[in-house]
Amino acid sequence: MFKTRITDLFGIKHPIIQGPLGGGLASVELVAAVSNAGGLGMITALNYGSSQELRDAIRQTRKLTDKPFAVNVTLLPTMRRIPYEEYFKAALDEGVRIFDTSGRSPEEFVPMVKQAGGLFMHKVGMARHAKTAERVGCDVVSVVCFESGGHPLPNDVGASVLIPACVDAVKIPVVQAAGVADGRGLVAALALGAEGILMGTRFVMSEECPFHPKLKEWFSHLTENDTMLVHRAINNNERVVRTPFTEKILALEESGAGLDAILPLISGEKVRSAYVTGDTSNAVVTAGQTVGLIHEVLPVREIIERMMAEAEGVMRKLKRINANARE
Repeated sequence: MFKTRITDLFGIKHPIIQGPLGGGLASVELVAAVSNAGGLGMITALNYGSSQELRDAIRQTRKLTDKPFAVNVTLLPTMRRIPYEEYFKAALDEGVRIFDTSGRSPEEFVPMVKQAGGLFMHKVGMARHAKTAERVGCDVVSVVCFESGGHPLPNDVGASVLIPACVDAVKIPVVQAAGVADGRGLVAALALGAEGILMGTRFVMSEECPFHPKLKEWFSHLTENDTMLVHRAINNNERVVRTPFTEKILALEESGAGLDAILPLISGEKVRSAYVTGDTSNAVVTAGQTVGLIHEVLPVREIIERMMAEAEGVMRKLKRINANARE
């Protein structure tokens, strides 16, 4: 068993956290399955159109698990009028005590959660951002590295450098949120100083995730070279699977096309439709570089149990190497 400050803080068996999957992929079945298997499942609040819908999702999840789970709230730029406080209040009212945020600073919401006895984790992409998160009262930082699906920062810093930099910068626990899909990655993250890992792409390739079967089959044949970064031109890096459509978007960006030309191509509705229909001809599909390590769809419990068994095997191997070095 791998006990860390993360397992102690969140009351979970394994230092494994499910990423806040968008496009409706973080279903209540997936969230509950991760928590039931000893990890920390996570509901994505903005997958729901209102705080009442979030309440309903939390209640449905509670029917499927009595284990801890978290709620993620992505704090978008202030130009978007989203009733964030209502989402936090709804989750707190329903008994959620673990929150994850990303985007802009969560400072205004930290006291609300702390006063209710909750825990706050915030995603960062630089050591100085980790310091800020610690200063405003966050209990944990989740570090999004270059390998990540979704939205890594444009600094292009990989986990082997960014994780130790963040660990050295703060006293609170650090979670590695990129580049892990198996037990080898978990041990590597712990060796770098992280006290847990957050996975998105690996859980997308689970039986419980409502990702279209056609897309799961497609993912199973991808390699580590089959993702790319788009949206640098609009200062919103996103790692996606390389397709003719995403190549078209990149070409538009490189030609200097403006937001008016790009935004209609990357709407959330198109993404949701692709996840349901399996048609990626006009939608971007997010994936981390770890997609090249994932070649089969498994139940969540088996994913986690295999990871932990592999991690224990890696540790035994390292101990043998260390023992041989002493002889």
